[in-house]
Amino acid sequence: MKRRKIESYFGLARRAGKILSGYRTCMNSISRGRIKLIILAEDTSQNTKDKFRSLCERYEISFRIYGRSDDLSAMAGMSLRGVFGITDGNFAEAMIKEIEDE
Repeated sequence: MKRRKIESYFGLARRAGKILSGYRTCMNSISRGRIKLIILAEDTSQNTKDKFRSLCERYEISFRIYGRSDDLSAMAGMSLRGVFGITDGNFAEAMIKEIEDE
């Protein structure tokens, strides 16, 4: 049941234009203050996880590791990506709650 809620939130965020994807896009948007939540796929490299964790701590942005890149990409309706940035605070809060409840 939780998986369906996460899928729903990803789809809604995509349709609302509140989700960004890709390493560089998210990296640049963090420093501009656009991102409220970073979601990294479990199968991203440790180096990528460390870089984003450090950047998120510096800019006080929520950070979660969740799911596999192919599943997350399918949920978001995007090509294969491992890094997703949520730009809306309400979507970010809802997704954090669902990920933590899982």
